[in-house]
Amino acid sequence: MEAKKLFFKECHLAGRQYHDADEVWNELKVGTILQLERDTENRFDGNAVQVIYENEQRDDRYLIGYIPREDNEDISAFLDMGWGEIFECRISKINSDAHYENQIRLTIRIVRNNK
Repeated sequence: MEAKKLFFKECHLAGRQYHDADEVWNELKVGTILQLERDTENRFDGNAVQVIYENEQRDDRYLIGYIPREDNEDISAFLDMGWGEIFECRISKINSDAHYENQIRLTIRIVRNNK
């Protein structure tokens, strides 16, 4: 049987304290699916990848942070080439008592292309 998803990377959520995570903190749980989107206008990091939480019931989108600089080069290259649907990003750990940079861990997997 072929795997439906392949582990790609685990990392923390960077910059969480500077963005909208506090607005939706009570909605964020282990297993929550997040979207990865390029931030081509980021003046601090040419490979910046935003981590977005979408609440479909309210039709709202929240920038909750970024993939860390040391982990974003490959992801940004795939996103730039139009392969955004290849990734599944989920919260794998959440700890409100930890330092901001360690409060949320992300697991990123590559999803099988069934086309």
